Amino acid sequence: MMNSPQKRAAVLQDRFAIKTVSYLSSGSADLPYDISERLRAARAQAISQRKITKTQTASSVISTGGSAALTWDADEGLSWWGRIGSVLPLIALVVGLLAINSLQNDNRAQELAEVDSALLTDELPPAAFADPGFVQFLKINRQPLSAQ
Repeated sequence: MMNSPQKRAAVLQDRFAIKTVSYLSSGSADLPYDISERLRAARAQAISQRKITKTQTASSVISTGGSAALTWDADEGLSWWGRIGSVLPLIALVVGLLAINSLQNDNRAQELAEVDSALLTDELPPAAFADPGFVQFLKINRQPLSAQ
């Protein structure tokens, strides 16, 4: 079972709170009535003024059909231009990757065309075509073969 650091911190805070409450409760029995009533009123006031955080449960995420990471709520303060601006880098990345792929395909086709033209224009013995290092030979000696 793997616990996240936030979960461990929450467990430690809960343990500390329980110990603190038990120490305070054991000491409050010896206090006079007027002090214990003021403490009770202060506790009630602190509880009423505590900050209540809005939590979103998994069932509400599923029922709305959104994902917690990709929803754009109105409280984020993103206008339409802000949303377009946040998606624009992703679009630029995809277009860049497609352009790189196209350029690499063109370069590879050009290299193969050069090798094919060198094969077709040169006078070579038939044994040269069966040699596995023939393509390497053509790449190394490309200028002298095309100059002939």
